[in-house]
Amino acid sequence: MPKGTVRLVNAVFYAHHGVMQEEHRIGGRYEVDVSMDLNFEEAAQEDALEKTVDYERVYRLVHEIVTQNRFYLIEKLAYLIAQQVLAVYEHVEAVEVAVRKPNPPVGGTSDYAEAIYRAQR
Repeated sequence: MPKGTVRLVNAVFYAHHGVMQEEHRIGGRYEVDVSMDLNFEEAAQEDALEKTVDYERVYRLVHEIVTQNRFYLIEKLAYLIAQQVLAVYEHVEAVEVAVRKPNPPVGGTSDYAEAIYRAQR
């Protein structure tokens, strides 16, 4: 059972995702939150990074997925990030990823569109 959560909150990237061709051509801002549930009690007791989640590595993983691909859906980004976090970190028991697209092209005013994906072992 998880005894803690490690979060990376509002990581910001510039990328080229979206259904509209202009989004693929021009690109835009994307914001990502990654919340990882795990037992980090031993890491905390021993002050040992290798027994928890290295959020710098998580940031690099998210950066690569967001900036090196082009998808139509932010749902695809959220799903892929969650699956990769689970694949890389065996001790992460559950992950929640939120991907936001500020000022989405909806024909009106909206702060952002967001897709949230949850996965667990």
